[in-house]
Amino acid sequence: MTPAPVQAPATGWLRAAPLVFVLIWSTGFVVARYGMPHAPPMGFLAIRYALSVAAFLLWIGLARAPWPQTRSQWLHLSVTGVFMHAGYLGGVWLAVKGGLGAGMTALIVGLQPVLTAVWLSALGRSQRVALTQWLGLVLGFLGLLLVVWDRLGAGEVSAANLAWGALALGSITIGTLYQKRFLQACDVRTANTVQLAAAFVVTLPFALMEQGGMNWHPELIGAMAWSVLVLTLGGSSLLYMLLQRGAAMTVTSLMYLVPPTTALMAWFLFREALTPFILTGLALTAIGVWLVVRERRT
Repeated sequence: MTPAPVQAPATGWLRAAPLVFVLIWSTGFVVARYGMPHAPPMGFLAIRYALSVAAFLLWIGLARAPWPQTRSQWLHLSVTGVFMHAGYLGGVWLAVKGGLGAGMTALIVGLQPVLTAVWLSALGRSQRVALTQWLGLVLGFLGLLLVVWDRLGAGEVSAANLAWGALALGSITIGTLYQKRFLQACDVRTANTVQLAAAFVVTLPFALMEQGGMNWHPELIGAMAWSVLVLTLGGSSLLYMLLQRGAAMTVTSLMYLVPPTTALMAWFLFREALTPFILTGLALTAIGVWLVVRERRT
């Protein structure tokens, strides 16, 4: 039986949570740009998970946050962590490290809302995806395609790095659906700690097999600090809370906004050009996500 989502009053910060999530999640591009040249991908992620667990444990100890009460909940949290952290982030970092362009990687992972919609539609009428939402998904994907169009040729496309991109796509999709289906509401801090610990256990053996060590350049230190304190403690916690409070289709549609938001950040931070393709894509993506969310609320 699917646990009912916990419905909280629509306070101001809860209404702003989707926007904050998109802004935080989009900074992953900045982290990769600064951290990737100085660290092997699995090594970086293993240390990120370990430091994140330590930070959450400190937070939990100070707040005396409650831990999950049943073995099944611990198991479901661990499975979700393997998919949504180890599988998703591992796939993305390995694909980019292997030479797949950031645009192509974003495009592959950007298929997640479509896969989620197909799966939910196959479940039956109670999870039916409305026609307006399908239109929003199509518009969102077309917008995503336009945003990353100029970068599709960047990097060498091979079977290996495409496979890593597919792993990331499959992991984030399965993890999102699994979390929405099996996880009962529990404290976001302890839930994330269990998930990250499971991701660390899975990632560590691969990190130990990697060649090359960590070059603790200031850029790497900054990327690691941002990954732990903002992306993991902030972004992952918000994603967990959004999935507990809303529909999987509505939440995953927000992923369409990440590449356009990243493009705006790249323009602001690195003066990367905003081409007509990107500007048109920004508009289409925003309209597409609005259609998905609007249908859910009506």
